[in-house]
Amino acid sequence: MTTTDITTPGDAWSALLKGNERFVEGRPEHPRQDADRRALLAQGQQPIAALFGCSDSRLAAEIIFDAGLGDLFVVRNAGQVVGEEVLGTLEFAVGQLGIPLIVVLGHDSCGAVAGAIQSIDADSEPASFYLQRLIDMIVPSVKSAHRALADGADRDAPLDPREVGRLHIEASVTALLGRSPLISEAVASGRLAVVGANYDLANGRVDPHTVVGTL
Repeated sequence: MTTTDITTPGDAWSALLKGNERFVEGRPEHPRQDADRRALLAQGQQPIAALFGCSDSRLAAEIIFDAGLGDLFVVRNAGQVVGEEVLGTLEFAVGQLGIPLIVVLGHDSCGAVAGAIQSIDADSEPASFYLQRLIDMIVPSVKSAHRALADGADRDAPLDPREVGRLHIEASVTALLGRSPLISEAVASGRLAVVGANYDLANGRVDPHTVVGTL
């Protein structure tokens, strides 16, 4: 399948999963990275998906999904937090480029998530102004994880950063849909799907756990 054949959310997700499988197995093809592809893209772009992920250096989108030049429209910031700039950029991808899929990609051992967990400690020192604003956007997921522990049988267990990360990925997906009528309407029409997934640093696998729309 060439990228021009990929027009549906399901096709796009299938292509990304196949690329990730090649990466996990250590047999990447490094497709569409030659001079001809570069020259073709000078005339315009038609990415198959938007990737909204954490800026962590270990989360290089095109490598993880064994993708080529022009395949992914990538938006990244620390902790993949949803702000106005992110919403505007993804609305451009959906409205102007017609991408059929948005992947919200978090990962384990996320420094921003760790910072959010530490920030609710009464003895913690505040971060720098802009970093603290970013961390504050993850804190609701920390509090949700604490509530789940308090309501469960294992209320004395320590907070699991992986669970906080999972909740934050779900919160990011919810924020995209709740704050952008353009994105939510594209999902409702069947033109777009949003997948929330986690990247495992050790084995390289992308594990989806939240899907909005039809794949």
